Amino acid sequence: MRIYLVVIDESEEASVALRFAARRAVKTGGGVEILALIPPAEFVQWGGVQATIEAEAQQKAEGLVKAAAGTIVAESGLRPSITVRQGEASKVIREVIAENPDIAALVLASAASGAPGPLISHFVGSDTSGLTVPLMIVPGSLDNAAIDRLS
Repeated sequence: MRIYLVVIDESEEASVALRFAARRAVKTGGGVEILALIPPAEFVQWGGVQATIEAEAQQKAEGLVKAAAGTIVAESGLRPSITVRQGEASKVIREVIAENPDIAALVLASAASGAPGPLISHFVGSDTSGLTVPLMIVPGSLDNAAIDRLS
């Protein structure tokens, strides 16, 4: 089955990428995997404080993913896979892709204006060869009707 991998965060462009991927998945008989990234923890001298910070980051990421999954189910009936990982974004993305041979594309959306965003900049820059699947970049300025038409 063709799986579209979408990295989710609190940005508007993440919602655009997710909608595009879900609609493509429905039309192609595929699925969506939502990846929430937790930034690597900075070292804090007191272990209890660090554990609390990490637990809060985990809860925040899980909340984002659950909300995104609920949106997909409500709009398309598609039940996405959910992955929450901690680490450096590009490395974690490559690991997730390597672990799941059904992932057919990484779907990201650019910012509506200005710089395209750190993941797009990374993967179209020096680490283009680091991906083993196509990178789909959806313009972040698209509204729902345009996404629906194009997907």
